[in-house]
This record gives sequence, C-alpha cells and structure tokens, in this order.
Amino acid sequence: MKYDKHGVLEMAPLRFEADRPKAENPVKINDVSLRDGHQSLFATRGRTEDLLTVAEMIDNAGFNAVETWGGATFDTMHRFLGEDPWERLRVLKKHMPKTPFSMLLRGQNVVGYRNYADDVVEAFVQRAIDNGMDIFRCFDALNDYRNFETAAKVIRNNKKHFQGVVCYTLNQPRLGGEVYNMEYYINKVRELIDFGVDSICIKDMAGLIAPYDIYNMIREIKNFTDIPLNLHTHFTSGMGDLAIFKAVEAGVDIVDTCIGPYAYRTSHAAVEPIIMSLLGTNRDTGMDINKITAIADEMEKHIPKYRHLDNNPKYSITDINVLLHQTPGGMLSNLVNQLKAMDALDKLEDVFRLLPKVRKDLGNIPLVTPTSQIVGVQTVNNVLFDSYEGEYAKITKEVKDLCYGLYGKTTEPINPEVMKKALKDYPRGEEPVTVRPGSILEPEMDGVKSTFKDLAKDIDDEVLCALYPVTGKRFLKWKYGLEEIPEEVKPKTMEQVKKEAEIVRKALAGELTAKKASGNGRALEVIVDGETFSVEINDPNATAPPVMQIRGRKNKTANKEVEKTGSITAPLPGMIVEYKKSVGEKVKAGETVVVIEAMKMMNNLDSTVDGVVKEIKFEASDSVSKGDVLMHIETAV
Repeated sequence: MKYDKHGVLEMAPLRFEADRPKAENPVKINDVSLRDGHQSLFATRGRTEDLLTVAEMIDNAGFNAVETWGGATFDTMHRFLGEDPWERLRVLKKHMPKTPFSMLLRGQNVVGYRNYADDVVEAFVQRAIDNGMDIFRCFDALNDYRNFETAAKVIRNNKKHFQGVVCYTLNQPRLGGEVYNMEYYINKVRELIDFGVDSICIKDMAGLIAPYDIYNMIREIKNFTDIPLNLHTHFTSGMGDLAIFKAVEAGVDIVDTCIGPYAYRTSHAAVEPIIMSLLGTNRDTGMDINKITAIADEMEKHIPKYRHLDNNPKYSITDINVLLHQTPGGMLSNLVNQLKAMDALDKLEDVFRLLPKVRKDLGNIPLVTPTSQIVGVQTVNNVLFDSYEGEYAKITKEVKDLCYGLYGKTTEPINPEVMKKALKDYPRGEEPVTVRPGSILEPEMDGVKSTFKDLAKDIDDEVLCALYPVTGKRFLKWKYGLEEIPEEVKPKTMEQVKKEAEIVRKALAGELTAKKASGNGRALEVIVDGETFSVEINDPNATAPPVMQIRGRKNKTANKEVEKTGSITAPLPGMIVEYKKSVGEKVKAGETVVVIEAMKMMNNLDSTVDGVVKEIKFEASDSVSKGDVLMHIETAV
C-alpha cells in the first residue's frame, strides 16, 4: 500500500461570526454527551431531569445528530435510576424536534448482553422507531454481520438510517500484526458495503486508534466508496482528538465528540477545540462556539450530582496503558468493581496479565459490550477460582453460549480444550453451531406476554421484560406503585450535594464532632484522605431512623450462618436471577439450582449433593454478598 503525503486541509478566510459562509467540505459533528459521554464518565447515571436542562440548547447548536439512547442507558435507567427508558426517548424528542436522534444498537444483542430471538429484536427496533429514533448505529461484538440482518429489515422497512459498524480492536499497541491489521478492517468495510448500509462507523471503543493509522485507513476506504464515514473514538489513551484531526485531513465525513464537561478521560474528545481549530479551513464545522460554551456552563451546574461515580483513581486525564491491556473504560470499571466487592482488588494486575490469554482462548474476539464483559468476568473467575492456570473452574453461562455459537463466529477458533469444558452437559448440545444465531433461537415474545400479563401494561413494558426479566419486573412494580422505590434509586438533589460537600470540608478542617443520632436524620459514612467519618445529616422529611441496606436486598438475618452440608453459597457478590428448584424438590449433584448475575454475566451454581431442597434464603432480584447462604439442600440418606 502506498501512503500519500499528509496535510490535505486547505486554508480559507478566517471568519468568527456565527453566520459565516459555509465551508467547501464541512466536517459534520455528532454529539454523544447525552449517551456515551455520561456512560463513560459516570456509569450512565445521568438522569432525564438533568439532560432536559440542555436538550433544547443542543437541538439548536447545529449538530449532525445527537446520540440520546442505546448502549447501557436502557439497562441502567430501569435498574438503577427508576426511570422508564422509553419515556426518556419520548420526552427528549419532544424537546429536541430538529436534530436527528441516534442510538447504539448491539445487533442481535439489542441493548442486552445475549443474542435475543428475532421477534424480540423486531419488537424492540419497531418500538424504538415509534418512540422517536432516527439513526441506528448497529454493531456486533464479533464483527459478525449476520447478527445485523433482523434489525436491518425493520429499520429499512421504516425508511430510517442504518449505520453499520466496524468494531476496532488490536492485539498490539498499534495497527498491524497477523489478525487486526489494515486488511482485516478494509475487508470488514467491504462487507458492510455489500450489506447495503447507509453510512459506516469505525467504532474505537477503547481509544486505541492512532492518528496516522486512522488517516491511512480513511484514505484507503475513500478510494473505493463514497458512503459517509463516521469516526467514533474515545480519549482514554490521549490520542482521541489527534486521531480525529488526522481523520478530518483524510476526508472523514462525520466525527463524534462531547461537550466539554462530558469529555476527556475515558469519554471522547471535546467539541470546542475542534470547532476553533477548524476555523479558517475548508472543513470548518460552521458551528457557533458561543452556543456550545453556553451548554457547557449549564452542564457544569449539575455535574456535582455525579462526581461520586467517578471511578478513576488517577489524577491523570490520559492512560496510555490502555494500548497495552486493551481494556475499554466500561470494562475496566466492571473489573475494578467486581474485585472490590470480592475484597480482591490486589488481584487486578493478575487479571491484566491473564486477560490476553483468556481473550485468545475465546477466539481473540474484540473487546466491546458484551464480549468485553464476557472476557473480563471469565478472567476474574479464573484468577479467583482456578487452582492452576487454564483450569476454567467456574465458566459463566455467556462463555458457554459463546463456545456453542450463540454469539456468532469468533475472529479465530476457540481453544478446543476450553470449548470442551464449556460445552460439557450444555443444554443445547456439545457440538457448536455455525449458523446465524438468531435462526436457532426460539421466539420469546408470546411467552413474555403470558408471564407478565398481570404487570405489563403495553408493548413497551413487554419488550423491557423480554430484555431484562428480573430487573424489568422489579422496575414495573416501582413504575405502577406496587413497591416503594428504594432511597438509593431516587435522584440526588443539589441540596444533598451541598451538605455532603460541607461535611468533607469540615472533615478536612478537623471540625467534625461526634453527635448522638437524633433518629431524624440520614446516616452517611464519609472517607476523606483515607480516614472514615460517620456523620448524620438532619432530614426533616425522615419519618424513621435511616436503615442502611444494599440495593435491592431484603433484610434477611440468616444469610451469614455457618455452612451446612448441602448449603449453596454465593461465590461472588451479585443479584439472584432465579432458583431452578423450589422447596421440596429433589436435586442431584452437579445440577444447577441457582443463577446469579455478577457484573451483567450469569453464573450457574450447582448442587454438590443429591438431596431435597429444604430452604431458600433469598428471592429473585435480591442482591447477595460473597459467602451468603442461598439455599439448603438436605442430603439424601
């Protein structure tokens, strides 16, 4: 391949006014603040009420499109915020009627972590369109485009925009090597062209793409297609805005950015410097910087509500180590949180060391949701539970599904020994399949409608429960007033933020004093510079002394009892998804009796004895800690 000289930008008269003449070839800007921005920086916890404060301003700023939905928002909203994700889409559309809405769709995974049946995919995409979605950025974690087919049909039938995605990943710090090289990506782009997409997105989910690599890639793609190209990259490594600039020079059509307060770190490059840097060139965005800074000022007012969710232990804004461990920001947060909950954060380096090996065993797959979680959680399991390297003592359900072929075709073959262990006694069979996964998945929607007929009020509720049966059911109980929304799910107010900030100030100044609890306050534990302070904030609205509980957990007192023979205990913290057996039922050793969700992955817990279920300690959707006794099985005599 012959690479050309750089510096293809052309200079133009330098104009600052908002109504300056349109550039010859303006680069289009997508704003991703309202989805990927807050997903990257504060765990997708941005609430609709705060997004609405800037919605109309963003609508008038001149963006090509605004990403408002998809990715982790659907899960996080109903699970942690007590908000209806469908309602957010409708409300934002009402306040932002001019700018096209974009969403991130995980192909056959939809917005979940497994491949769903075709009828679930069809129902979800149709309802997304009906509720206001315009552009579908559709990706598959394995770059297996057969997983686009069902969603694409619905999108095309509704004459909406279908953007096909190439997920960008590496096996070394820069583009190249035997697998993820220029040829691989050019071939994937050609596959998307043959598929018939409306535009193509190069999706760099971990901030791995280097400036000259993306320049050469864009130039090469532009040699054989005029389909619009969209670059999506994160700032994690510090190369995000450098990559954007070289892509602009190479002729990229669209780039993704965030507005200042939602930018940088593991998020995206900020739009403000890009607007100013491209003034006086033939690629001037045409956007008014004053409108953007006004939005940023408004965003800053609400950021304090979310600062406690920042999981970055470093002061540095960039992390070049991402080029070595290849771990996207969301995946890294999951790993850190899981190890913290297991009191095993000291094992993080072991996880980083083993992660490339597990990834290789599982077919050298790209690391993007859900495969990043699949590889990450399995690596943690291997570090914590294996007696020797490569044992795979505790294999997640998703790894088993991956080995069977339910996610699609892996980049390279899966390690045969791992596949054999994973598929031993697998319910669908021990021989993997090679067909399109959706073609062998049984329809689900009729079963969902029957199961949730007394709770779901409409098709949107039903689709929610199809994607998330356990947390969806819990949310609908909150939504329709059948259960009280827990305190930790309710929104944080600026008044609370101010009180907590004052506590920290007093702690640093040595002004905190012990005070007997009044029974009319809210207990807080504040850690400042490694020192813990237990304090109470007066709460005139409190009707009883506050009770500290883990999210979703029932106040059960027997969970820390001494294990008996036949006790099933939680090997790791998580949420009960379901019990496979009821009290009084017989079980056999090796039979799955409980399913726990940990870091969005499913873990089957098997009985170690033959016997009868005597007692069940928790209910579906309860959160449990490591070591909690979940059920007792009386050993058969």
